[in-house]
Amino acid sequence: MSGRFQKGQSGNPAGRPKKRRPHVSAFDIIFDKTLTVTQHGIERELTVDEALQLKTYQAALKGSKMAVRAVLKMIEKREAALAARAPKPEPAKSSGHRFIYESDSADEAMEILGIASIEEAPAGVGWGHRKRKLETWAAQAAISRPGRPRLSEKDMNNAKLLTKNPDALKWPRLRGR
Repeated sequence: MSGRFQKGQSGNPAGRPKKRRPHVSAFDIIFDKTLTVTQHGIERELTVDEALQLKTYQAALKGSKMAVRAVLKMIEKREAALAARAPKPEPAKSSGHRFIYESDSADEAMEILGIASIEEAPAGVGWGHRKRKLETWAAQAAISRPGRPRLSEKDMNNAKLLTKNPDALKWPRLRGR
């Protein structure tokens, strides 16, 4: 009796097909490649992803507003990842300990990225100290972002106080008015 296959012979003489690669995009393949980069006379191996991030940081330091936004998003993602991995602090006992957080590093980062700068007190004005004020473009980006809640009068006044050139701000139109 002649059947489809002879007794003892596999149905697929070529064998089982090889597994396909898992769902890997072209970007994943490109980002995993390494480049040799020379910085200050020293050669380093960087992935394409690292090289792109480095270029973005450099563009941000040169004043590119889009690059600054990209760097701020990178910082947000990094902070969220660090917070997720950080051990949860134990609740403070009534031993009188106080936790003090330093904001100097964030202030310095905003100055380096050109988001804020120190403004000296004008002659004859009595505040007598320096104030950190947001660059007008940064304040505009904050008040114009989509999906933000409606700003209260107090929020608008605070934004005006903390912005270098508050008269140049374009306030979003309020719906229903």
